[in-house]
Amino acid sequence: MLKAKTINIIFNSLIVVSILLCFLLKWSFWIPVSLAFIWLCITIIGSFNIQLNYHLDSLCRQPSISTNQVALTFDDGPHPDFTPKVLELLKKHQAKATFFCIGRNLETYPELAKTILEQGHAIGNHTYSHSPAFGFFSTKKVIVELQRTNGIITQLVKKSPLLYRPIYGVTNPAIKRAVKQLNLKSIGWNVRSLDTVLNENQAYNRLLKIKKGDLILLHDTSQKTVNILERLLRSLSEQNLSSVTVDELLNIEAYE
Repeated sequence: MLKAKTINIIFNSLIVVSILLCFLLKWSFWIPVSLAFIWLCITIIGSFNIQLNYHLDSLCRQPSISTNQVALTFDDGPHPDFTPKVLELLKKHQAKATFFCIGRNLETYPELAKTILEQGHAIGNHTYSHSPAFGFFSTKKVIVELQRTNGIITQLVKKSPLLYRPIYGVTNPAIKRAVKQLNLKSIGWNVRSLDTVLNENQAYNRLLKIKKGDLILLHDTSQKTVNILERLLRSLSEQNLSSVTVDELLNIEAYE
């Protein structure tokens, strides 16, 4: 799979050569413009699709797993109304999950975070602010966001977190540099429910083909997701699939 560095080298070379040929052989300047447009399209697709590992490597599933396990993950919490319901369902079905929490929500609802940990689930970093403009932050600003949330999680766990979930699945060079500097592991997914934009049935239908080793993205921020989770946990049980934390599924450490 092509990486950003390789694509940049190829297209920079092609654009420079095509510009020279425009002057030397009077080629149309639409050629370098078209090449630049193609490069831009590839970069946008690579930046918004975490499974492509375009800018940095993200762990999105466990293809070599031998046990009947999957990993449920929940982004954007903790939420005072819906996270407790999610935890209740997970406890009822003896399922474990990973919660990628927004730092400011952890600050606001520390007791919920403690409950998540007490029930055997894992907590990961999902930035401090979850800003829609996060993909445009400088490396320094990304580091500040991630360090701030890391500090909050460290106070709760007494260990430094290693798991990071890029918001919207967006990656770029600044995020890559920040993740590397902070020694974090970028965690993606290979099954996305789209529970924040689709209705309950549509979102649930996207989860019908889950298989062992899959990493599933949900959000503990709505009653809709609670309903989806209840149906999903029953379905997993019928398929003899159990949900474990991301670190267990991927055989990595969640904290250090």
